[in-house]
Amino acid sequence: MKRSEIKRRPMADTVLAALEPEDKEYREKYNDDRLYFTINPSGRKRWDLRYKKPGSQTWSWLGLGSYPKVSAKQAKEEVTKIIALLDAGIDPVKEKDKSKTLEPAPVINSFRSAAEGWYQKKVDDGRAEKTLAGIRICLKNDIMPAIGDKEMTTITRADCAAIQEKIEKRGAHNTSEKARTWLNQIFGWAIAKGLTENNPASNLADIAAKAPEEKQYPHLLEAELPDFLNALRKSPSRMIALTASWMVVRTASRPGMVRFAEWTQIDFEAKLWSVPNDIMKMGRDHLVPLPDKVIEDLIELRKLTGRSRYIFPSAGDKCPVISDGTINKVFKLVGYEGKMTGHGSRHTCKTLLSEHGWPNDWSEAQLAHKKPGLKGVYDKAAYLVPRIKMMQWYSDYITALELGMKPDKQKEFQKRVVQIKSEHAE
Repeated sequence: MKRSEIKRRPMADTVLAALEPEDKEYREKYNDDRLYFTINPSGRKRWDLRYKKPGSQTWSWLGLGSYPKVSAKQAKEEVTKIIALLDAGIDPVKEKDKSKTLEPAPVINSFRSAAEGWYQKKVDDGRAEKTLAGIRICLKNDIMPAIGDKEMTTITRADCAAIQEKIEKRGAHNTSEKARTWLNQIFGWAIAKGLTENNPASNLADIAAKAPEEKQYPHLLEAELPDFLNALRKSPSRMIALTASWMVVRTASRPGMVRFAEWTQIDFEAKLWSVPNDIMKMGRDHLVPLPDKVIEDLIELRKLTGRSRYIFPSAGDKCPVISDGTINKVFKLVGYEGKMTGHGSRHTCKTLLSEHGWPNDWSEAQLAHKKPGLKGVYDKAAYLVPRIKMMQWYSDYITALELGMKPDKQKEFQKRVVQIKSEHAE
């Protein structure tokens, strides 16, 4: 996005993320004469404050941090604090230097330092980016605020149990299970390094709250799709979230796969998405055919997020991509809370394809399901050519449902099924 295209201030997060660099560094006012958004030729972005030092008539600049590490909200809050200092006749730069000298000495053998060492080993071992991102989020949001700055030998079982209980209370039982696993591993790593002798995170599973039994993901049947698709078409959700939702609906991909999709994985000419094994549930590479509508949506979205590594980047700094609840929130906004979910769209697709006579092996390959036995050895390109045709048919079919399926059109779709099956009969 060119800066000449900025239409209003304060600038939205989507605008901040999409602004493109120029040959020279430039600044844009965020909301007034004080807070500026700066972009250098390499594409790095930061916040700058324009101010006058107490007793001076000369304008100065004060950096407030890089974007998106520092969000717009955080930058505005910092400006408010600095203005208060200026009004009191205090130079914010000198105050900042002074506060640094007053900071307490860091804990030498802290949990934070142990966690960083353990995490680095995960990186060195080549763990999947999806796994690493999950670890970072859990550490930042759930673990570090509680025990990050505590000395390793002072952390108690009660401390670790409290972390688990707090996560469980918000219903995130899967996150709770991962948190106690990672806590165990961090203390295990620390013991091996001689940083502590005990693991207060052991046996947390014995007191873990029982997770509610998983129910089948809410999904829709064919007769219910027209209303849903029309509602989704009129959705007020932002472009990034809505495009991700349509991609899930039209490809029957797992929402977790879609969230972490990268631009380099998309072959626009072949209309294929090469999903690496590190973001696949079954840990195997997978090829996903992309119907024409999905390609069109991605071409439009590329104008907004094309400079990002991820197709669906987050506006905040907690996670590099949209949250795991984004797609369900999109469905909720159009009135389908409890009726349709991102994972449920996979069941909807599977059911519809089966009812119209598509081979089970093709749909199972599309959903990346592994069959038991020797035949379960997975080939990422399994049934790729017929799957390309099948998923284009599926995308066309649900579009026709959205627009109002006519009887003659229904017959045409059924003829296509018969024709494609005959072309690829084994």
